[in-house]
Amino acid sequence: MLPCQQNLSDQHLVQIVDDALSDAARRSGAWLACRPGCTQCCHGTFAINQLDAQRLRLGMSNLEVHDPARAARIRARVADSLARLSAGFPGDLKTGLLHETEEAQRKFEDFGNEEPCPLLDPDSGLCDLYAARPMTCRIFGPPVRSGEENGLGVCELCYRGASAEQIAFCEMVVDPANVEDLLLEKLEKLTGLHGRTIVAFCLRP
Repeated sequence: MLPCQQNLSDQHLVQIVDDALSDAARRSGAWLACRPGCTQCCHGTFAINQLDAQRLRLGMSNLEVHDPARAARIRARVADSLARLSAGFPGDLKTGLLHETEEAQRKFEDFGNEEPCPLLDPDSGLCDLYAARPMTCRIFGPPVRSGEENGLGVCELCYRGASAEQIAFCEMVVDPANVEDLLLEKLEKLTGLHGRTIVAFCLRP
């Protein structure tokens, strides 16, 4: 049962999604190959919404208080990433928001495909802001439905040898009550910020 809509928070959303992941992982067993140090999903830019961006910025602020050295390393990787990505960024360099035209969306499909996420610690292979990571990162790996036409999508490293029925059994039902949409709408009304960005621009000083 969900809390009253007025009392919903990003913490509720994170708990819902993390519980769904735990359940999918339990049903998947050894088919789910995701492990600490596996960084395939940490390469390639991806769009995040304003709720993700707010969570990351709050996580970064907390890290700067509790582990300033780690935070400084993230800041350095953010600067390096921006230097590589800014020239071809299909969005507004001032705001960091992606353009929403069809042409911009096509360009984004081939944009920064090899770029490591600035949150990825290259030495440990771990995420330096794991607790604040975007929703895309939280649901990557298990079978997730992306529209009725596209069916279930899975990480190419996972579910090797599993049948279509076995994969379907492991489906992760991410957010059945659409809590993310509710929270995002509320946040965008509150802040006046709309649209999607990427991690590097989100954490730009």
